[in-house]
Amino acid sequence: MHSRRIFRNLVDTGVIRWYLLALAMVLLDQWTKHLANTTLSYGQPVYVLPVFNLTLHYNTGAAFSFLSDAGGWQRWFFIVVSLGVSISLMIWMALIKNQQKLLTFSLCMILAGAVGNLVDRVLLGYVVDFISLHWNNHYFPAFNWADTCITVGAASMLLDMVLHPDHR
Repeated sequence: MHSRRIFRNLVDTGVIRWYLLALAMVLLDQWTKHLANTTLSYGQPVYVLPVFNLTLHYNTGAAFSFLSDAGGWQRWFFIVVSLGVSISLMIWMALIKNQQKLLTFSLCMILAGAVGNLVDRVLLGYVVDFISLHWNNHYFPAFNWADTCITVGAASMLLDMVLHPDHR
């Protein structure tokens, strides 16, 4: 009975559509990582544009390969952190007022990115990265669609803070 009321509340607030968008982004992330894993050779750049290559990398650390050489414990640490963040984001999304669409979108994108990389860590022990941006010989660390979702979500959250400073 209690679970039925919770589900009804989720449907009434419209948060289900945001969860579905997050799921779609996770599926897109996993599909692009699968394509990268099956069509690219590890560490071998494939030219796309003068500033953009596709280069398969496996990241056992966090952003910018932080803690990638920590010996293995970081996998479980990042799994626990990602799981906690994902659950917190889902709860936060369920509690937001319907009219706070930009904030909800922000949380949705961050959730999608966190779950996309969480799936990699759980199943593979590392995150698949393959998007490589560079200028001449200066390379930005490789990233993936999940990382893009997190970045778009964070930027959208900052925009929401500027546009709606009254949201708490």
